[in-house]
Amino acid sequence: MKIYNLFKLKSPFLVPLIAVLIVLCTDFCRAQEAVVKDYKIYFGKASVKGVEFLVLRRMEKGGRVVFLGVDPSTLNVQLLDIPATNVIAMNWQQVLIGFKGTPYIQAIQAASSQSFALQDAGIVHGFPRAHGVTVTVDLCPSHKPLDRIIFTTLIAEFKNIEKPVPIALSLTGRFMLTHGEDLNWLKGLVKSGDISITWINHTYNHHYNPKVPLRDNFLLEPGTDLNFEILGTEIAMLQNGLLPSVFFRFPGLVSDQSIVSKVLSYGIIPVGSDAWLAKGQAPNSGSIILIHGNGNEPVGVNDFIKLLKAEKIAVMGNEWLMYDLRESVEDEFQ
Repeated sequence: MKIYNLFKLKSPFLVPLIAVLIVLCTDFCRAQEAVVKDYKIYFGKASVKGVEFLVLRRMEKGGRVVFLGVDPSTLNVQLLDIPATNVIAMNWQQVLIGFKGTPYIQAIQAASSQSFALQDAGIVHGFPRAHGVTVTVDLCPSHKPLDRIIFTTLIAEFKNIEKPVPIALSLTGRFMLTHGEDLNWLKGLVKSGDISITWINHTYNHHYNPKVPLRDNFLLEPGTDLNFEILGTEIAMLQNGLLPSVFFRFPGLVSDQSIVSKVLSYGIIPVGSDAWLAKGQAPNSGSIILIHGNGNEPVGVNDFIKLLKAEKIAVMGNEWLMYDLRESVEDEFQ
């Protein structure tokens, strides 16, 4: 059998062929790097460049063991590519004691104390340093496209005041499955520096049956696999190049004390809202605004745009700002 040296062949097809092979190989390597395996809850602590991180998850990514950790003072999350020997394993009770007094643990405790109502458990209001609000946009499963006007309006209104404009997106796994183009558009806005996004876990399936009472609906539906709903969403985020935050939003804002306790045991903080615009709840300073950006709640989107226009003078005077969810919660518990 005759073996040819590709680089010595003189053919008009050779250079394009090599280019295609390089692209395919690069894409394959990137795909392998994005694959997340053996993803699990794993609590511990690790010091990275002088910062003590609380480790929340352990996984294999790109053939290496990687950890997901949070700075308990700032609530910023990072992927920690460090040796496993650098992580001191802890159980949840040791975490609560060892990181006691940090904004992260105080937020966990505050969310726990707000676990009794059927709706709106968790952190529902922040305390920013000046007059302003935190905007959260829920992306529940939908066949409709993303309401991009939310983001383009925010960017236009705050272009000379805040850049990037902070926003929190409550993301479901099923939205990611069907809205790849919208996700890429959002990632492009982040890359360009127009917005910054805190990605909130909003469960994978977001089960809802309009014929069933709330006490047996959403995550309270009998037979729900909570582990998949939470960890499956985090895996999907990571494989889409997104970094899960420490925040969680209950579908429909519906929960009970038992399910709140279970969610907290994953090391994530439930976030509700005191200003669901489509329900007529008016925001005030520190409010966590809720609107749906999945095409299913045009009333809330229109009310939000009206709110931005009404506050235009205050925006221009730096008296009405958008606050990062992490900073708003951090300020509350400093």
